[in-house]
Amino acid sequence: RMITTSLGPSYLDPERLISTFGLIGILVVVFAESGLLVGFVLPGDSLLFTAGLLVAGGTYLHQPLWLMCLLVSIAAVAGDQFGYAFGRRFGPALFRRPDSRLFKQENLTRAREFFARYGARSIVLARFVPIVRTFTPVVAGASHMHYRTFLVYNAIGGTLWGCGVTTLGYFLGQVRFVKSNIELILIGIVVVS
Repeated sequence: RMITTSLGPSYLDPERLISTFGLIGILVVVFAESGLLVGFVLPGDSLLFTAGLLVAGGTYLHQPLWLMCLLVSIAAVAGDQFGYAFGRRFGPALFRRPDSRLFKQENLTRAREFFARYGARSIVLARFVPIVRTFTPVVAGASHMHYRTFLVYNAIGGTLWGCGVTTLGYFLGQVRFVKSNIELILIGIVVVS
C-alpha cells in the first residue's frame, strides 16, 4: 500500500476508494460532495490530492493528468449545478427543515453567512472550504442568484479546485519527502482546508 490514512472510516480512505472504484469513483465522489447535501462527509480534497499522487505513480489510475483534471472539473461543476437547481427548487423548505443525523441547519447557516459575506466570489472560494463547498450552491440557488453569474463563478471555482488540488498531488507526489510522509501531508490538507 502506498498511502495509509486514518482520517475517517476506512471505506472513505482515498486510496481505497480509488483502488476499488477507479476514475468513476473519483467523479462520483466529486459530484456528490459538490452537489448533494450528504456529500459533505466525503473526502474531496484528500481524494483529489491522492488521485494526483496515483496518476504520477501510475498506480490504479493510468489516465494522463490533463484528462483527470478535465473530468474532475466537469464533475465538480456538474455537482454544483445540481446543488444550485436543488436550492432553487427546494431552498425555502430546506431552510425550515429540522436537524437530522446527516443534515444540520448549522452547516446551511455557515454556507449562507459565507455566501452573504463574499457574494458571487463565494462560489469560487467555497470550493476550497470543506462542508461550505457542499452547501454554497444550494444557498445560491435558494437565494435566486442570477444563473449566468453562478455558472461563470462555478466553472472558475470547479476548474481551479479540480485541477489545482489534483495537479498539486501529482507534482508533490514526486517529491521524496512527500512520498515518505503522505499520511501527515493528507492530514495537513484536511487541517488547512
